[in-house]
Amino acid sequence: MKLPTSHFQSAVNAKATIIFAHGAGADKSSDFLANVAEQLVSDGFNVLRFNFPYMDKRLEDGKRRPPDRMPKLVECLAQVIADVDKSLPLFLMGKSMGGRVAATIAKNSDDSIRGVICLGYPFHPQKQPDKLRLEPLQVIDKPVLIVQGDRDSLGSKDEIENYQLSNLCRLYFLPDGDHDLKPRVKSGYTHQQHLNSAIKQINRFIYEYS
Repeated sequence: MKLPTSHFQSAVNAKATIIFAHGAGADKSSDFLANVAEQLVSDGFNVLRFNFPYMDKRLEDGKRRPPDRMPKLVECLAQVIADVDKSLPLFLMGKSMGGRVAATIAKNSDDSIRGVICLGYPFHPQKQPDKLRLEPLQVIDKPVLIVQGDRDSLGSKDEIENYQLSNLCRLYFLPDGDHDLKPRVKSGYTHQQHLNSAIKQINRFIYEYS
């Protein structure tokens, strides 16, 4: 497998490196990933964003494709990890599906990976609450930060409180946030406020485990 299309942003006097994986429907250059990455770079972290193979193909020919199956997604992330400079503490981060891939691969990773960060973890497919995707978060042996919207349709706060997850998982809920961490106007919060809150949690997590 050739190396996927990637974008590396270097911070001044970087304290850690973050590999940031995209979700099922949006590529590495989506507004969400770009916004979060820029804030983290300004906070002193290197950020590497990349596309999974199916997304590169989608961008090449314009045809919509479903995500590759998990083994291929894991293989791609493993290649990105193998190719990255590990002179700084390394963290895996993902939006939705990307977080699931990161949590899946972390179980079999070496000590170079300090922790996993999931932004809107897909605990189950939309409108399929019985089809749970908990295993990566039950068997993982690395610290995990999950930043989740209260009303995420792929795993709300009420649902998650009934799940059995590893004690290494730390959950942070954003009031009225959806799967993109976005609140409704009537909540009194803005999307940017929630993204800023997520960034603060990520900073604390990385400093704790670097």
